[in-house]
Amino acid sequence: MSDSPQPYRVLARKYRPRTFRELIGQDAMVQTLGNAIKRGRLAHAFLMTGVRGVGKTSTARLIAKALNCIGPDGQGGPTIDPCGVCEPCRAIAEGRHIDVVEMDAASHTGVDDVREIIEAVRYAAVSARYKIYIIDEVHMLSKNAFNALLKTLEEPPAHVKFLFATTEVNKVPVTVLSRCQRFDLRRIPAELLADHFAHVVEAESVAAEADALALIAQAAEGSARDGLSILDQAIAHAELGEGAPLVTAAQVRDMLGLSDRGSTRRLLGLLLAGDTGALLAAVRDQYALGVEPLALMRGLMELVHAVTLVKAGRDIVSPGQSAEEREALAEWARQLGFAPLHRLWQLLVKGHDEVASAVLPIESCEMALLRVMHAATMPDPGELARLLREGGGGVAPSASLDGKPAPPPSSSTSPAARLPASLPDLIEAFWQKGKGSLAQELHDCVRVVRFAPPAFDYRATAQLPADFTARLLPALREVTGVAWQVAQSDADGEPSLLEQEQAAKAAERATILETPVVKAAMAAFPEAELVDDKPEQWSAGA
Repeated sequence: MSDSPQPYRVLARKYRPRTFRELIGQDAMVQTLGNAIKRGRLAHAFLMTGVRGVGKTSTARLIAKALNCIGPDGQGGPTIDPCGVCEPCRAIAEGRHIDVVEMDAASHTGVDDVREIIEAVRYAAVSARYKIYIIDEVHMLSKNAFNALLKTLEEPPAHVKFLFATTEVNKVPVTVLSRCQRFDLRRIPAELLADHFAHVVEAESVAAEADALALIAQAAEGSARDGLSILDQAIAHAELGEGAPLVTAAQVRDMLGLSDRGSTRRLLGLLLAGDTGALLAAVRDQYALGVEPLALMRGLMELVHAVTLVKAGRDIVSPGQSAEEREALAEWARQLGFAPLHRLWQLLVKGHDEVASAVLPIESCEMALLRVMHAATMPDPGELARLLREGGGGVAPSASLDGKPAPPPSSSTSPAARLPASLPDLIEAFWQKGKGSLAQELHDCVRVVRFAPPAFDYRATAQLPADFTARLLPALREVTGVAWQVAQSDADGEPSLLEQEQAAKAAERATILETPVVKAAMAAFPEAELVDDKPEQWSAGA
């Protein structure tokens, strides 16, 4: 009868490091540990800390093998290169060695669990050189459990070693930290992860595009285990062809809900150009393709960060980066100053946080990007100070958002010469440009706090729509040719034009009612009413 096939092992378990040479991205720790073993300066307790999936528990098992390895001939001592073939090495790798005890502190948090360890350390190892206790997620132990462990941890028997692993070292008491030799395992660089994944797919007889592996490495965020899990999913997602399965970058983007770099660059270009309609259409196109709004915001943040680094003189070399992307980064870095870039970054960070907690993510994404588009055009404090020193009353459009200097305006044709002098003039201009809805809202629902074109502060009445400012800013720029500063204020402001008209009518009505003729008529006919012979209607030019 034939043997039954072996059950499938996920890549994260199958490709766990079996030697220190296979432990990627932790060269400094391996060198320190190797020197300590060679010189016989072994600590009685080790603490491995770092983010998930960088090899903390794997390192603890490797240390256990290194300390207990006896070599193929049974005569070896502690070594940084355990043989992997002797009985202690094989038993530890398979998790069945009686003298290597692994405990998950997340499910064994109490003092009774630690007391069992304290009682057992008094006895010598059964078959190994050292009795080793590996405690994973050690920060989950209770305060009493830590206190019970302290004395044994400080003066353990010579045959006992403690190996701790934690993702939250700040929760481990200082009294415990001071008794351990600490190793901080670093996040694994994306380049190393991509190379590692290339070896894995080759061993698995799978083909993969370099860009696909680079995307998986970036999504792993420094965690080998997370990256291998994503790679496992990508291989399952890949289509079977005539040969081996092929993992493509497009499939990985679809699987992870990522926006491709070209689309992200196009979005940033539309954002800098101030093209509202095209920007909103592009955002919806990405959303329809399955790109999450949060991933879209993050992609823009990464792009702005990359532009800033290029601006600062740092050479960006990223896996999967195309020549087009390098050219775009260089061009934006040339056009944009540091102040607009910092402003863009802050606005995108705020928008990212809003989208992350929003009930309506895509709508919040659109509103955040509109705010970025319009708020990024505001002058910085240095520009305002210069204008004040020069006696300027308004904000001159000295540069567009893309950093290109605007031509100096002439006295007769500049946009400033065409700016409306009052709110009624602005409303009239809106009516002439076919923007009746905004004109009506300005007339009925806006109380002017400050009108100093191109600056406009107002207080809204309860009837004003919430998206008024977002619609007003592009309309102002279209009608006047100038980027405005518009802000909603808590100051009282003047009554709206509608309120002023209503107050004038009320005053006129009161005056008429006080005339002797009308008073006599009202006295003679108590049920009579004063009726306006003109309907209440307002329109531009009426």
